[in-house]
Amino acid sequence: MDLSVVIAYLLGLVILYFLARLLLIPLKVIARLIINGIIGGLMLAVFNLIGGYFGLYLAINPVTVLVAGLMGIPGVVLLIAIRYFVLG
Repeated sequence: MDLSVVIAYLLGLVILYFLARLLLIPLKVIARLIINGIIGGLMLAVFNLIGGYFGLYLAINPVTVLVAGLMGIPGVVLLIAIRYFVLG
């Protein structure tokens, strides 16, 4: 086997490795957003379940779910403040 063929294969493997790394990073970000969205949806559902006894509720839509999921409890408090104090 010629040395140039071996070098070409090694160079191809290195390029393939870096392409795989570039494609893997966005998948991690998307997976993290999905997990945070699920957690945010659960937090809003629990809030609506408990807040229903007091006449409080928050809409569950993609924006509120991501705010609650990314920010956690402070995000839910922010959504409550926007809903009841700013929007009336």
